[in-house]
Amino acid sequence: MNNKMTNYRWTVVSLLFFATTINYLDRQVLSLLYPLLQEKFSWTNSQYADIAAAFQFTYAVCLLFAGRVIDKLGTKNGYSLAIIVWSIGAVIHAYANPIGDFILTTFGWLGLAAVPASVLGFIFARAFLALGEAGNFPAAIKVTAEYFPKKERSFATGIFNSGANVGAVLAPLSVPWIAKEWGWELAFIIIGAIGFIWLFFWFIYYAPPKNQKRLSKEELDYIQHADQEEEISSATPNEKVKWTKLFGYKQTWAFSFGKFMTDGVWWFFLFWLPKFLKDKYQMTGTDTMLPLVVLYSMVMIGSVAGGWFPAYFIKKGYSAYDGRLKAMFIIALFPLVVLLAQPFGDISFWVPILLIGVGASAHQAWSANIFTTVSDMFPNKAIASVVGIGGMAGGIGGVMTSKVGGALFDHFEAKGNVESGYTIMFTFCALAYVIAWVVMKMLVPKYKKIDDL
Repeated sequence: MNNKMTNYRWTVVSLLFFATTINYLDRQVLSLLYPLLQEKFSWTNSQYADIAAAFQFTYAVCLLFAGRVIDKLGTKNGYSLAIIVWSIGAVIHAYANPIGDFILTTFGWLGLAAVPASVLGFIFARAFLALGEAGNFPAAIKVTAEYFPKKERSFATGIFNSGANVGAVLAPLSVPWIAKEWGWELAFIIIGAIGFIWLFFWFIYYAPPKNQKRLSKEELDYIQHADQEEEISSATPNEKVKWTKLFGYKQTWAFSFGKFMTDGVWWFFLFWLPKFLKDKYQMTGTDTMLPLVVLYSMVMIGSVAGGWFPAYFIKKGYSAYDGRLKAMFIIALFPLVVLLAQPFGDISFWVPILLIGVGASAHQAWSANIFTTVSDMFPNKAIASVVGIGGMAGGIGGVMTSKVGGALFDHFEAKGNVESGYTIMFTFCALAYVIAWVVMKMLVPKYKKIDDL
């Protein structure tokens, strides 16, 4: 290890960025193909909501355990296992119908005969995908805590979290075209296989800071002591922290409630926007490419800017947490513009696209900061576990949002007024962040570092 100052920690962030990009590429394929698959398999909105909810529920439950697994295995092995599992899960979507037939043949006695084979197969594939994808954010947040001092963490989180938006941009540019040229099955297979390419680079370029030969001694000292924090290393197993103890802290509940209220908004945009464009503007397939690319390009800016924003308040003397909460309050106001998406949507499809783009951008700015509140308040040994608990709460919120959305759309479609369903859902999306911020502030009004774990 040399003594000259390096900046290798930013190379590590690039690995997290590409992993998160792949993560969102894989999960978005289904929503982009939903209009095609709905026509092919005759799904109702509620059946699609069941498929989407299978991902979200499995993701929520697995997030609760993913943090513990990452803490136990360490970031290198834990992240590797996660991307292997989710890449396999992404690929097997292509075989969902025969998988569903197998489930019906083998487990039909459980009363599954009323469920179409395609729905069962996609539910299985989504659950398998979620099993692996649940490891992405607990691992990435833990790597960020290993490689960055506090003052740089929200910016680093904003950078890797913007991979979600890049994935969301790349998906509409690639998935509809692949499906049109080679079929929907190959869209799942080709996109799913990309994760194995990332794995090759992860094994070459990542190691815990103390074992990283590309990291200078000066940079390692900067990482470990810039905030006079405890030394951070995943080279040895972390001391276990009991979940029951974590649930005893208001900080855990504040993070979890914030995720519960707002994660469902992002899931709704991710899973239902192609359906919205079809219902309101009769846009399908490659027609949706440009508006979705524009929307998620806006979101990418929000993620990085949101990660940077708290630094303004921190430089004014606020603690990391208090500065972050001030930034999050301002961020929470931006989604209110989504209330205008339906009333002014008749002007042009660009009106809701741009307004929802502002709201989705605010979500990613919010996300970059709410994740970092965990590393502000908890010691490193508990970070992945707390992120997992909050992620489970967010997943449950996502399940509820999808199920309610699917039921509303079926209800209002039957009445010939599907737009009323979107009005209700957009209203929730607009107000969720302000509600989340108020409750978080009530639970943890001032910064308090947890030292007794």
